[in-house]
Amino acid sequence: MKLKCVIIDDEPIARQLIAEFIEDIDYLELIGEAENPAKALSLLTENTVDLIFLDINMPTINGISFLRNSKTTASVIMTTAYPQYAVESFELDVLDYLVKPIPFERFLKACNKAKEVFDYKQPAQSGQPAADYFFIKCDNQIEKVLYQDLLYAESMMNYVILYTSSRKMIVYITLKSLEEQLPAAQFIKVHKSFLVNRHKIQSIDGNMINIGTQKIAISQNLREKVLAEILKDRMIRR
Repeated sequence: MKLKCVIIDDEPIARQLIAEFIEDIDYLELIGEAENPAKALSLLTENTVDLIFLDINMPTINGISFLRNSKTTASVIMTTAYPQYAVESFELDVLDYLVKPIPFERFLKACNKAKEVFDYKQPAQSGQPAADYFFIKCDNQIEKVLYQDLLYAESMMNYVILYTSSRKMIVYITLKSLEEQLPAAQFIKVHKSFLVNRHKIQSIDGNMINIGTQKIAISQNLREKVLAEILKDRMIRR
């Protein structure tokens, strides 16, 4: 099933580039585009939309204001020239944040995440149970790993160590490849060498995440994004 996409951006060249990128990805389908959120309302209300590519700095209403007031259930990927709104955007539950000029490889990675989230939701919507495990090759065997048992993964060059609740497994895979194949709603990259199960985080102390007895560093360049994603809709405030 293809993800139905809408582009909201006031720059014609930007819309054209994103449209070309969408055309090159076989699981995406562009159903419309608009130069600002006000002109996109009919598109969003008259069609089933799965994914929105949203600019920030637009006339009439900007992307952030649109997100704050929108009731859309579509996933949103920000496409903007302004990196300073990333934390605010993630607090509004965007799926990813792309800074122009956007390379196709980075665009594809964001779309793969959107597809993963979409596929993850489908079994629940169809009444079928969602898969709660994956298989991976380790020591010449194919091992079954429950998502809930995987605490975190650590990169070791071309290998990754998977730490579960009962053991550790050394597998021949890159952390990047593992990240792309695990559910983005459950696993988050917090450092170039670490991917963690956000459901297993017990506490955050400064730049350190505590999972059981293990302390895992949050890299400085990912800290704001990681905290925004981990804490969104979960932080009890005064």
